[in-house]
Amino acid sequence: MNIRNIAIIAHVDHGKTTLVDKILHQTNVFRANQESGELIMDSNDLERERGITIFSKNASVEYKGTKINVIDTPGHADFGGEVERVLKMADGVILLVDAFEGPMPQTRFVLQKALQLNLKPIVVINKVDKANCRPDEVHDAVFELFFNLDATEEQLNFPTFYGSGKNGWFNSSLEQCADITPLMDGIIEHVPSPKIPEGNLQLQITSLDYSSFLGRIAVGKVTRGSIEENQWITLMQADGTAKRQKVRELYIFEALGKRKVTQVLAGDICAVVGIEDFNIGDTIADGEAPEALAVISVDEPTMNMLFGINNSPFFGKDGKFVTSRHLRDRLVKETEKNLALRVVDTDSADSFLVYGRGILHLGVLIETMRREGYELTVGQPQVIVKHIDGKKCEPYETLVVDVPQEFASKVIDLVTRRKGEMLIMETKGEMQHLEFEIPSRGLIGLRTQMLTATAGEAVMAHRFNDYKAWKGAIPGRNNGVLIAKEAGSTTAYSLDKLQDRGSFFVDPGEEVYKGMIIGENNKPGDLVVNPNEGKKLTNMRASGSDGAANIAPKILMTLEECMEYIQHDECIEVTPNFIRMRKTILDEEERKRSAKSMKAEA
Repeated sequence: MNIRNIAIIAHVDHGKTTLVDKILHQTNVFRANQESGELIMDSNDLERERGITIFSKNASVEYKGTKINVIDTPGHADFGGEVERVLKMADGVILLVDAFEGPMPQTRFVLQKALQLNLKPIVVINKVDKANCRPDEVHDAVFELFFNLDATEEQLNFPTFYGSGKNGWFNSSLEQCADITPLMDGIIEHVPSPKIPEGNLQLQITSLDYSSFLGRIAVGKVTRGSIEENQWITLMQADGTAKRQKVRELYIFEALGKRKVTQVLAGDICAVVGIEDFNIGDTIADGEAPEALAVISVDEPTMNMLFGINNSPFFGKDGKFVTSRHLRDRLVKETEKNLALRVVDTDSADSFLVYGRGILHLGVLIETMRREGYELTVGQPQVIVKHIDGKKCEPYETLVVDVPQEFASKVIDLVTRRKGEMLIMETKGEMQHLEFEIPSRGLIGLRTQMLTATAGEAVMAHRFNDYKAWKGAIPGRNNGVLIAKEAGSTTAYSLDKLQDRGSFFVDPGEEVYKGMIIGENNKPGDLVVNPNEGKKLTNMRASGSDGAANIAPKILMTLEECMEYIQHDECIEVTPNFIRMRKTILDEEERKRSAKSMKAEA
């Protein structure tokens, strides 16, 4: 049977998952009367809530007697580790580009990986139904990007399709047609069928699946040879060890599910059950004469955070898993399938350093653990510093901001204050397109400030560029915080009196503890306040007439916003139902002593 393996890559929000929906509908995966919904591949709760793809997934469709394995990939730079490993399964890529925005930072990153692996590209310019779109200019920009990434003559000769995923059509010209048939024909025509070298079995494990009945399942493409049920194989691991094991069951992908088979031939993507203790990047090879494939290389992480057990006064009230052993086991389990993540033990048995690609990458991990019933505290994100040729170096990123013209000066001011340097400024329609080079440290906390300064209009994207010389101190948060003086329940009476001091993260009647951050101070410097004071009764007043207390509603902050907000002496307490910010040292006197000793050391 003819096979085509294709990965869909693009910058975030350019329409990858919507395109997969259209491919599934075009090939009649669903019955005519079946409710399928939208963004079918985003099956995880977190993905549906945030409207982004986090994990890459496989689907398989049949079109004109050809089996097409489609791999949907995430678009955020933070999940680049997912993209890097699944591209190994593909023979071609569909590069999706927005007809207005053109190539963005993540487009460049994923395209570079695909060209290095020698994959055949098909360019799809999506959203041509948008107002002020510029498909021809975007096509030229994509060609220029290919050229800058040293594409070969053959890769530069890429086919281009135009259309609108939302309206369900793609064509080789700008004329609207009935459906996406031209694109499907293009996939069969332009994407090569898998090249199969001579030799015995080789299959590289590129992703994991898990089933409560079958345990861990290895997924990958059979590069050469064939794999059969009950066959003895050798598992070749990255460290050079070889283990003899037996394949229990084999599944191939069919539509959105899997189908059990007895044999899978080279070129197809399959799931193998019965292999134990494997990691991503290992090779399943022949039982008698095993040969390993090259290990998957993944870019280094650029940021770390300290994960510790929850040691606040509210410890254990909310979660199921609260000990350091639970925390350690869960983090180690995560590193098996999340290639861009590293976990390192610290001097303390209760805390671990977790390295990742960015705030969103680590935020999704924390959010997933919180939903599984874990309680933990996380510290301020720190960038990873390296010493290169005796010089202190830090990661730099390319930051791209598209913003209405009247806000451009505010954006430039914000970025330059954080040691960013402007590289490009050009006008795209009514929008101003700005590109900067900025230290990764400067990006922490920038998004919230940027959205406030531009009335929510700015579109930001960034990707890791290189390690360069340390830029010096970067200003953090301007205002101090309001800290609870003692444990208790907040009262409307005391919050009302404190309103001129700042804005609050708590409502009346919430439980707080000593050292917890309950609001933002209007001025620099931290302030310890008592939010729990009740109204004293005298014969002049009644306790019930609290109607005069008009309190502004509390500020709601997401986990990522909290991670960007906290400073080095603060941390976030994360439990299944609450996200609270607090000082690392809860006692005020101890905090002062610690700050003094740190000053003396400095």
